[in-house]
Amino acid sequence: MTLETIEAEAEESGFVSWVTTVDHKRIGIMYILTAGLFFVIAGLESLIMRIQLAVPNNDFVSAELYNEVFTMHGTTMVFLVGMPLIAGFANYLVPLMIGARDVAFPRLNAFSFWLVPFGGFMLHFSFMAGGAPNAGWFSYAPLSELPYNSGQGVDYWILSLLVLGVGSIGSAINILVTIVTLRAPGLTIPRLPLFIWMIFVTAILTILAIPALNAAIVMLLIDRQLEAAFFLPQRSGSAVLWQHFFWVFGHPEVYILILPAFGMISEIIPVFSRKPIFGYAFVAASTCAIGVLSLGVWAHHMFSVGMGHGPDLFFTAASLLIAVPTGVKVFNWSATMVGGRLQFRSAMLFAIGFLVEFVIGGLSGVTLAAAPIDWQVTDSYYVVAHFHYVLFGGTVFGMMAAVYYWFPKMSGRMLNERLGKVHFWLTIVGFNMTFFVLHFVGLMGMPRRVFTYPDLPGYTLINMTATIGAFVLGVSILVMLYNVWTSLRHGEKAGDNPWDAWTLEWASSSPPPPHNFESVPPIRSRRPLFDLIHGAPDDARPAAEAESSPPPAPIVSVTAFIASETAFFIMLILAFVVYNFYSFGDGPGPLNIERAGVFTVALLASSGTMIMSERSLRKGSGAATWWLIVTILLGVTFLGGQAWEYTDLFTGGVTLESSLFASTFFTLTGFHGLHVFVGLIILTIVSLLRRNGGLRHKEGTIVKAAGYYWHFVDVVWIFVFSIVYLGRII
Repeated sequence: MTLETIEAEAEESGFVSWVTTVDHKRIGIMYILTAGLFFVIAGLESLIMRIQLAVPNNDFVSAELYNEVFTMHGTTMVFLVGMPLIAGFANYLVPLMIGARDVAFPRLNAFSFWLVPFGGFMLHFSFMAGGAPNAGWFSYAPLSELPYNSGQGVDYWILSLLVLGVGSIGSAINILVTIVTLRAPGLTIPRLPLFIWMIFVTAILTILAIPALNAAIVMLLIDRQLEAAFFLPQRSGSAVLWQHFFWVFGHPEVYILILPAFGMISEIIPVFSRKPIFGYAFVAASTCAIGVLSLGVWAHHMFSVGMGHGPDLFFTAASLLIAVPTGVKVFNWSATMVGGRLQFRSAMLFAIGFLVEFVIGGLSGVTLAAAPIDWQVTDSYYVVAHFHYVLFGGTVFGMMAAVYYWFPKMSGRMLNERLGKVHFWLTIVGFNMTFFVLHFVGLMGMPRRVFTYPDLPGYTLINMTATIGAFVLGVSILVMLYNVWTSLRHGEKAGDNPWDAWTLEWASSSPPPPHNFESVPPIRSRRPLFDLIHGAPDDARPAAEAESSPPPAPIVSVTAFIASETAFFIMLILAFVVYNFYSFGDGPGPLNIERAGVFTVALLASSGTMIMSERSLRKGSGAATWWLIVTILLGVTFLGGQAWEYTDLFTGGVTLESSLFASTFFTLTGFHGLHVFVGLIILTIVSLLRRNGGLRHKEGTIVKAAGYYWHFVDVVWIFVFSIVYLGRII
């Protein structure tokens, strides 16, 4: 080995190489380490809460600090622990499990990751900037509005969540495109590992759900910083609408956090049962059913707001229905273990622990889905117990199982099994001591989000038990961290496939090389590594017959992005409709419909010129660039018309804070104008690259993808013009 080679390898393994890397494996590890750091922070915040609640009438922390701590704990666990952990395992494993060399967009992958520590730093910097957010991770209005919360904490919460949301959407699009376009030959949809199925559905839910939160917090930020009143009841806004918008995101978020854990368990249980998963097709299909149903059950979080019997009945039925595909998985996992040769390694113990704890959380969730029961226990510690059994007993137990299962692949070392079992039993004891007893104190009437409580019978014993359990749980985390640290330094060498597993990631070395595979084994079934040893099944199809070529990555990515932005605009349009067509309307405003119609024609004509550009490109005509230029000029004409209308409105005294009409009008049309502006930048770049020969063989796909986005912008304006302008005069 030459000196230059040694120096190059040393440079590649240095700190700078990690900061600048676009390798999906390194980025996955950095996601996991970042989530681990924030997990420790969130754990310390939870211990502060449990110390405060250990005894009645405690003054360990003030009410204000307690509100900040429980807000930061919930926000950190959801956005800085759960979602980065999912992104980390997905980034590391998805390309390996589908036989790809990397994700579809490595630079976007790196950008999405670095938004996580940036957003996390911004959120926690609020402690030093006058006070952390204190309105809960759900930030209910009007408590989060400026008249009731004048500090900057809520603003930091909004901005950090916007940053984290952009990163989550970017990561989800990247993973989705990778799965669709980069699968190895022979890895057809029916042969995908179940972890890939779960991550695929999770990516779709992320793309559709996060924009609902982004729209809601943008409106809240406009309320706070620009004096609008979307969610201020005293100015005709609606605090209930905030809850609708938040939980349209919030309930799919539960499945965004739990589905990847389902996928991890679906890989681990079969390996340590030494038999294939029972009912693969049912597990995959039930995952898709959960994805669809999760988008329609949000209002079971709102039974107590007085929606009426009709909505209560609908959301009760929908919430009970979604338990069916979830229950199917429980039976599949249990049936897989029945008759198997079980190996009780640490990963398997956490998988079984997941199964037990998640079932408890699921059963309590079914009770909360019934409106009459929910009315009795809402905002009590019964709810706290329920969602911790789902998210900690489910997601965190699943992630722990995944750490023990895939740590050898990531590090090349085995974790210590004795310490792993100590970790498991401490976690089981600490977790159930902490949260199981909270069911009872909740049924006894103790409300959540209170910083202290009176000395009532039973309260002290239960809360002290929960506090002791929390510290046991904290010790269990220290045991795991010690296990990881010592195993990285002195652990047993793992080998390529220490578990004798079946999926493609185990065909690579441990840890894998930068390019992942020297060669991908032939894929004839769902268990390619099993086939290498025992032969392919009789009904296996050759790889060449597997499936047609996947669509180009730019087309898939733009389609996914359009779906995400569609969800964002649906929220803004709904806000306009609610405030201007129902009980809150305050006049049509001085809109110039004729002028708006003229620049609407210009924008719609630009779709025609974009189509002409694409046709010219397919024919090899040089007119394609000129059609792009005409499209750009028509788009600029539209923005000029919109600027003209804004100027007239401002001159007439109509500003964003004037009325709900003005707030909704400027927000909706302003964000559409921003999308038009972005589209113009894209088209300008495409035309310049094409003119200079920078697109080469990809120009057809790139122009087509740009056209998809431009047509989307035009379609959105058709809805906006029809509702905002035409709808208000009909």
